Amino acid sequence: MDVALPTLMVSSGFLPTGSLLESLIHISNEVASMERLPVIQVRNISTMIRRIKLLSSLFEEIHEMNTPLPPSSILCLTELFSVIRRVKSFIQGCKDASSLWSLVQTELISSQFHVVVKEMGRALDILPLSLLNITADIREQVELLHKQAKRVDLFVDPRELQRREELLQVMATNNEKNAKNKALVDFREVKEILSSIGLRSPLDYDEEISKLEAEAQKQAGTGGLIVVSNINNLISLVLYSKSMIFSEEHNEKTDEAFKKRSASFRMNNDHSSSSQSAILNIPDEFRCPISLDLMRDPVIVASGHTYDRNSIAQWINTGHNTCPKSGMKLIHMALIPNYALKSLVHQWCRENNIQLIESTSSSSSDLGRSNSMRKSCEKAVDHISATKTAMDAVKMTAEFLVGKLATGSPEIQRQAAYELRLLAKTGMDNRRIIAEAGAIPFLVTLLSSHDPRIQENAVTALLNLSIFDNNKILIMAAGAIDNIVDVLQSGKTMEARENAAAAIFSLSMIDDCKVTIGAHPRAMPALVALLREGTSAGKRDAATALFNLVVYSANKGSAVVAGAVPLLIELLMDDKAGITDDALAVLALLLGCPDGLEEIRKSRILVPLLIDLLRFGSPKGKENSITLLLGLCKDGGEEVARRLLLNPRSIPSLQSLVADGSLKARRKADALLRLLNRCCSQSHSTVG
Repeated sequence: MDVALPTLMVSSGFLPTGSLLESLIHISNEVASMERLPVIQVRNISTMIRRIKLLSSLFEEIHEMNTPLPPSSILCLTELFSVIRRVKSFIQGCKDASSLWSLVQTELISSQFHVVVKEMGRALDILPLSLLNITADIREQVELLHKQAKRVDLFVDPRELQRREELLQVMATNNEKNAKNKALVDFREVKEILSSIGLRSPLDYDEEISKLEAEAQKQAGTGGLIVVSNINNLISLVLYSKSMIFSEEHNEKTDEAFKKRSASFRMNNDHSSSSQSAILNIPDEFRCPISLDLMRDPVIVASGHTYDRNSIAQWINTGHNTCPKSGMKLIHMALIPNYALKSLVHQWCRENNIQLIESTSSSSSDLGRSNSMRKSCEKAVDHISATKTAMDAVKMTAEFLVGKLATGSPEIQRQAAYELRLLAKTGMDNRRIIAEAGAIPFLVTLLSSHDPRIQENAVTALLNLSIFDNNKILIMAAGAIDNIVDVLQSGKTMEARENAAAAIFSLSMIDDCKVTIGAHPRAMPALVALLREGTSAGKRDAATALFNLVVYSANKGSAVVAGAVPLLIELLMDDKAGITDDALAVLALLLGCPDGLEEIRKSRILVPLLIDLLRFGSPKGKENSITLLLGLCKDGGEEVARRLLLNPRSIPSLQSLVADGSLKARRKADALLRLLNRCCSQSHSTVG
């Protein structure tokens, strides 16, 4: 090839930058013109806006000069655009978020701003100011900004830390005093704290409650039950503070449709209320949304809403699996005590000389007398205890439900599979007991059901059971793989297919299972099909399952034959899929297979993508990107090396990774630079 390759220095070529500069100016002006900035993180936000205004002046001056720029400056401007876009997202997130929740998380949010300033400094490292035709004033300001960004320390506003400590102290003192029946909340202090973070009018309080409720719903079901409980404690405090501080204001009326549903439920269940509660003007926030009576034992359900324990337990026991207030499907049946609201209810009762009669064990047993098995299941799923009694209840429930799987009608099987799915969702003991009750073979059989819900519940129950390692062996021994692959390939619902992929991932944690699953002729094609057709979550499940399987070398060829490589490369460009790191990890493993290496080398778009990911990817993404580039350039990869050398962004990206990457990434980037140097030297010798 009669073409001289460039040296390893930054290319002296120039590239057009008009649209990039226009985008930078536009997004910078958007950030600078943001109005009604939040009270929390005010210093970090205002400082960040000042920095971006200064950069905006640089962008405008470069744009006005209308002269070509060196490649390293284009790389810098591209990264600055990414940084400013993240800043805009952070600030908007702070504006939209609850002030109280932001106050509780002040260190975390501050660290996010600190990280993005450091990234701004790293981007400016490669900006060649001496080569830019800009005024001395702008040059000095950018140099000063660069120095400040490089040495900036994490800033957490001490006033916000003090406000948070005051808030937590008020809540802790209140709980302690209420427990001893000594005193009430000092609402003057609460009002002062809330006022300091922008809550001054009833409208502010209502908006804050809405934001907290939205945050609770977002956290529900994601493993954050304690977080949801903490958020609901804050909601209770704001609700009660509003009623006490703005006593003349009336709370919003309950939705009419919900009133009708609650009234119907109360009529059907003949749920009576105390005479005192009927007479007194109980604050709306203390009324159970189902019974409209005073909540004696408030609990939080998966949707984040609070009910009286007796009312919601009766609602669940009559066959409902949704939140009565929101209509949202409950992803678990755990009832989390709302201690903060309970404390406030007790306080209000003392203030109004109301004798609060706690729910007794006899009343609890009355609620469950029509269905002893439901009561046992409620004990297990509601995490009442890990005692022998509770384990006996789980065992009794599991045996009862397995019996229904074996002999029940399709409708009963559907409900029994759903109950086992829920029961297996929490606790290793539950998973062990369900397997010992003989559930696994019946669930495997139900995977072939023509009923979409039965199939979905069965595969999800097996997924939950497989988390317990011994159950993995039992599931494989029951011959489940063929049926799970059937569901993965042509399940009745997308959720069933995705949970089948997750089950394969879970099972393949064991080496012997990797071998068995990889040898199944339809497993790899089915995972690749889900990688193409699934939702974002489904694509991630498929990618992680593929990763686990191709860790075993014999499975790599099957994945390549199934068409995984071009699809994984395509997904690197799909922002909506959000599985860049997962796709890179699988490609890095497939590189170790001759067929995989050959297939990866065929791609003409992969090398530029990997170069960009060296700068903009996550730490893990950068490691896998450099692994791929190094592997592609070794052992006969001269063509890839030439493409890498001809790309003006490659050398700065590698040099940046050598300076700032992880230990593994730095070592591989250094090795690749040495390899490219040798390739470049050989090429120049040949040309000479």
